[in-house]
Amino acid sequence: MKKYCQGTKCHTYDTSDRKRGTKGNKVNQTRTLSTYTYGNGNFCTLGCQNDWWETHGTRVVEYVGRVNEPLILTEDNGWRKKYNQNYWDNNALPQFVEVNMFTNAERPLGGNDE
Repeated sequence: MKKYCQGTKCHTYDTSDRKRGTKGNKVNQTRTLSTYTYGNGNFCTLGCQNDWWETHGTRVVEYVGRVNEPLILTEDNGWRKKYNQNYWDNNALPQFVEVNMFTNAERPLGGNDE
């Protein structure tokens, strides 16, 4: 099944790859998605992604749930996955580790305190 760009104005942009039909009876059509896509494979260009967001963005945020209080990064939730710079020097080390954004402490990925 073909996947089409979800941009709300995709068909209005006048480009040769959107033209379909016989000579003298051409119309613009929404693009099919190719190898190069945006928005997790839903849009053919960033412009189409922005058009969709302009039309539907507020409604989606309200449906999913609007953030009404600031999110706070703490020492407890400040762990982030990071590439282990020493991995290639010693392949016995894990390729990725978790680093705490506050303390710069490292731990093996997965939260184990080894």
